[in-house]
Amino acid sequence: MTTPHTAPYPEPFFIPDPKSAAHSRVADFARWTARNRGTEGIQDPTDYRALYQWSVTDLEGFWAAVWKYFDIDATTAYEQVLAEETMPGARWFPGATLNYTHHALRNLQPDAPAITALDEAGAGYEITGRELRARVASVAASLRDLGVGQGDRVVGYLPNTPHAIVAFLATASLGAVWSVCGQDYAPKAAADRFAQLEPTVLITADGYLFNGTTHDRRAASLELADALPTLKATVLVDHVGLAWPEGGDSGLRVPWEDAATRVEYLTIAPVPFDHPLWVVFSSGTTGLPKGIVHGHGGVLLEHLKMLGLHTDLGAGDRLLWYTTTHWMMWNLVVSTLLTGATTCTYDGSPAPQARPDVLWELAARHRVTVFGTSPQYLLAMAKLGIEPSVHDLSAIRVVGCTGSALPASAYPWVRDHVGAGVQLASTSGGTDIVSGFAGSASTTPVWAGELSAPSLGVALAAYDATGTPVLDQVGELVVTRPLPSMPLYFWNDPDGSRYRDAYFGAYPGVWRHGDWITLTSHGSVIVHGRSDATLNRNGVRLGSADIHDVVERLPEITEALVIGAEEPDGGYWMPLFVVLADGVGLDDSLRVRIRDAIRTGASPRHVPDEILAVRALPHTKTGKKLEVPVKRLLQGAPAEQVLNPEAVDNPDLIAYFARLGAERNKRSTHDI
Repeated sequence: MTTPHTAPYPEPFFIPDPKSAAHSRVADFARWTARNRGTEGIQDPTDYRALYQWSVTDLEGFWAAVWKYFDIDATTAYEQVLAEETMPGARWFPGATLNYTHHALRNLQPDAPAITALDEAGAGYEITGRELRARVASVAASLRDLGVGQGDRVVGYLPNTPHAIVAFLATASLGAVWSVCGQDYAPKAAADRFAQLEPTVLITADGYLFNGTTHDRRAASLELADALPTLKATVLVDHVGLAWPEGGDSGLRVPWEDAATRVEYLTIAPVPFDHPLWVVFSSGTTGLPKGIVHGHGGVLLEHLKMLGLHTDLGAGDRLLWYTTTHWMMWNLVVSTLLTGATTCTYDGSPAPQARPDVLWELAARHRVTVFGTSPQYLLAMAKLGIEPSVHDLSAIRVVGCTGSALPASAYPWVRDHVGAGVQLASTSGGTDIVSGFAGSASTTPVWAGELSAPSLGVALAAYDATGTPVLDQVGELVVTRPLPSMPLYFWNDPDGSRYRDAYFGAYPGVWRHGDWITLTSHGSVIVHGRSDATLNRNGVRLGSADIHDVVERLPEITEALVIGAEEPDGGYWMPLFVVLADGVGLDDSLRVRIRDAIRTGASPRHVPDEILAVRALPHTKTGKKLEVPVKRLLQGAPAEQVLNPEAVDNPDLIAYFARLGAERNKRSTHDI
């Protein structure tokens, strides 16, 4: 796929304005470290590569600088930065006590908006810094009265509205542990997650909006409450105006209005640096979802670095990033508050039929400076012929993108239809660290189809099959030194075996994330897709993202999925599944066009064995293609052993791939 670098470096697609780069927060941080931390080797504060190299060489010095630069307000001081540099088991800032909620509220202007609440109908309201603090204080007092204390769990079954942020901050202020998922999850799927935590309180809403429809989730909420036997109370949010039924068997019920409108003084509990802040869950496609636990201090430092330094957020900025509450981007978006910027919540479809450009309209109306989304959204906007520039998007300086690899074709579309001076910041990371391993900054160039650079403090490498670091070649994404926001542990994993197996089984002491990447000579990172779904034809590794990128540019194709499946007879079958645009049929002419496009845009090795039309493709609830489960189905594995239908957006599609795999496997076995 990639050969060692011999040609001159490619021309960047985007180069930051020198004046803006020099005045960015990351450049200010570089100047500050040169003055205060002995990094005189960084001669140019806009030299990101030099700053990055220092950040991973002097790991303790870098994170101590982040602590000092952002003026972390600890109740008790730390004894040292990194007591044990081991993975897993690194101990960061032992002795320090602090609280995430304190830092989320301390930089907010009392009379400026802290949260702007938006929905797909275009409605909205604002919550000022003073109002947010008052609501957090009230809900915290109510939770305390309901028996919530340090270490107890509070769970939310909520859409992306301010209620979720207030509930989370109130929970964290007590030293209790938060977890949340969106209401598009069925009650059983939510219970599969929350029941593991044995929560004390459930906070749930009457419903949510999506694509012009109000979805009533009252019955689902009460069913979920009944499935959580440890609950002492359920707090009921009136979000879409549906009356909650009286009585029932789900225990004490408290209206949100009662919980959130008390006049209380906010008392925040200092907790150890590694005290659990929240539990985020894996997709659960192959079994019971794994509860991934992160700590107050690690999240605080990582998100200040990512949002303050990489995204350049500060007072006066507004961030609108489309997300649901069960995607890790919700957690990152909430942390916008740490920088003093305004965060926007959004309830609804990203592109409702009645107003497919509503997010751009809202971004213009509210003078959003950072707009965040997924590759699928940008590609859909281009295919629908949406013209964002009919709105005044002059305030946007960054379009952030994450969730999967962003194809090179999306870059000129953003430039031509959003703004020529806008930086397209593609990021790759994960729920595992609630942040990014690689992305961009205000001082980094952008190359189309590439991430500008590894993130500060992330000792990123690409390992070949022998565990040797490689440059300009495809390899496994690994992290060779610890990060503060790596998981503390997995929930219900007392001996740590599941945690070790998940990340450290391949290379002891080195984090293996499960992505194929290329680190380039010019400093960028190319993400090729999941390594466990990587195509391996005749010993040559191919990235599925390379094929998806080429095929999904064709106007006849809405979405594509390529799979490489080893067969019992030793053969290798590489089918391409395509979802066709309305009114399009898959005939021989289109098959030829698809094959030619792949041959030209990728390579002859990428041309699939077969092209099959499907009505849709299965995804996780956060929109990621289910490459590995589909591969296993095509290899004949029983569906019940492969994935949990509750974790799939289109579970009825599973039967198609299972049937296809069974037929194919039977034929291959018979041929043997």
